[in-house]
This record gives sequence, structure tokens and C-alpha cells, in this order.
Amino acid sequence: MRVSLSERWTALTERLDGVGDWLAPLGLRLILAWEFWEAGIEKFRGENWFSGIQSDFPFPFDRVPADLSWTMATWAELIGAVALALGLGTRFFAFSLLVLTAVATASVHWPMDWMGVQELAKGYAITDKGFGNFKLPLLFALMLLPLVFKGAGKFSLDAAIASRYGSGERRPVQDALAWGLAALVLGLPLALLMPTLGLTLAIVGLLLIALDRLLLA
Repeated sequence: MRVSLSERWTALTERLDGVGDWLAPLGLRLILAWEFWEAGIEKFRGENWFSGIQSDFPFPFDRVPADLSWTMATWAELIGAVALALGLGTRFFAFSLLVLTAVATASVHWPMDWMGVQELAKGYAITDKGFGNFKLPLLFALMLLPLVFKGAGKFSLDAAIASRYGSGERRPVQDALAWGLAALVLGLPLALLMPTLGLTLAIVGLLLIALDRLLLA
């Protein structure tokens, strides 16, 4: 019996999916854990320089004392790095680090002024030539998002805990509540960089969540 090309491709992708559930999130977790650990250790061993950029922090972080902001950022990076490496509380810590990355981008890497997308795109760089340099934090943010949405994967403490104490295999759901949560996950950090777009997404998310609650009432 001949096997068609589509059947061979399906068989291949099914096996890649199976292994990918173990390996794909692990790679993201380990590289992000290393990067945030290095950043946290550098702060832990260094001098507090947040006072010089306190006014550049987005609201409400610009209201927090510089010493407290430094301590919070340091331990968020250190604890978050360990949590990502172990795959423990992955969604929570990935989202926390996503917000931290957005704050760092807004206060250090984002261009001071930009008129249009073309000018903003000049800041997608490693070296700041007057247009910002948000390439690395943007890449980190895009690497954190799969961990927020998909979790730590099977090679993690989260998976081990869920297997032992969970109520069974979870199935993906794509209802109004799901899309509302997604809009909040994207909108809240984005609001620190592009307030109008980010707040619009967050409001849409809240409306979708409210709609879901009304439909279930």
C-alpha cells in the first residue's frame, strides 16, 4: 500500500509536534533565564542608576522611588530567571518579565520622539544612533509571549505538578474570554510604549471578557 506525500508529511509533523512539546519551550526558557539572570546579577552587584532615568519611566512606575524600583527589578530578574529555568510558575513570571521588559524599553531603549512607523523602525537596532535601540528587548518580548500563551512545556515543574495534581488533560478554548485575555496580555505591556494602541487593546480585552460573562450569565 503506497503512502501519499501528504500522509508522510503528516506523520513527520506529528512527531515533530510531539518532541516539540518537550524541547521548543525549553530552549526559550533557558536562553531567557540566562539573559535575565545576567541582567539581575549585574544590578545586584552594581550601583543603582535608576535615579538618573526615573522621570523616563512610564506611569505608574515613575511614581515608585528609584531605590524600590531597583530592588524590584533586580529580584524580578533573578527570581524570574530561576523560575523560567525550572519551568515553575512560568506563565506568571514570563508575563512579569514581559512587563519589566516593556518598562526597560520605554525608559532606556525607546526613541524620544518619532513621527511615523518608518522613523520608529530606525530604532530596531543594537546601537543607538539617535533613534533608540529596542531590537534586543523586542526579541526578548516576542520570546516571552509563547511562554505566557503556551506555558513551560512538558519538560518543566509546571507539567510535573499538573500531571500529579491536575484534573485531567486540558483542551484549548478559543472563546470570547480567551481572546479577551490575549488582548490584555498584549495590551497592558504595549500601553507602556504606545499608550493609545495598548489601552485600546486592553479595553477591547475587558469588553470581550465582560461579553463572555454576560453570555454565561
